[in-house]
Amino acid sequence: MRLYGPSGRVRCCRRWSTVTLAELTLAGDLVRPARLTVPDLLRWPQHRADVSFECATSGIQHHEFAGPRLYDVLADAGPGFDPARRKDLLRFLIAVTGTDGHHALLSWAEIDPDFADAPVLLGVTIDGTPLDAAGPQLVLPQDRCGARHISGITAIRVDGGYRFGTAERRETAGRLRPAPAAPGHPSAATV
Repeated sequence: MRLYGPSGRVRCCRRWSTVTLAELTLAGDLVRPARLTVPDLLRWPQHRADVSFECATSGIQHHEFAGPRLYDVLADAGPGFDPARRKDLLRFLIAVTGTDGHHALLSWAEIDPDFADAPVLLGVTIDGTPLDAAGPQLVLPQDRCGARHISGITAIRVDGGYRFGTAERRETAGRLRPAPAAPGHPSAATV
């Protein structure tokens, strides 16, 4: 049993211990950006997933993860969808970064219950071990390959900057030219 006290003190196994809590930043096109720790992530409903995936460096991995669904956490942060446009959420991308610099990219439609409804978790425990100090893990039970499993998440960025139609072919003398930038976002030529 874990109980959280002030400033990273954890009660575990009948004693208090001090733990430096890892933080992740929720940023981007959100009404309520935030900095969250594993104890913060315990506020959302917790789900369990038994996951098997192939790791390029250490073969097949089997783990049990528990944590909130990524969709629930991001939905509470208020993604900046245009309510007047029914399919506006389809242009939103989610970039996840880990402590080792590993990145993964998901689409909003991948996690949204009205579309693919993938059960993507922010794992706060792995095989029953709390991830308070290491930080949560991105868990994609539907992926056979472990490449998108991110350990020690430091940042999740929601980006609605992609606009449908801006990636259309624009030809000048038979050559492609970059699509114009959406307001507040660099064009493909400057990235």
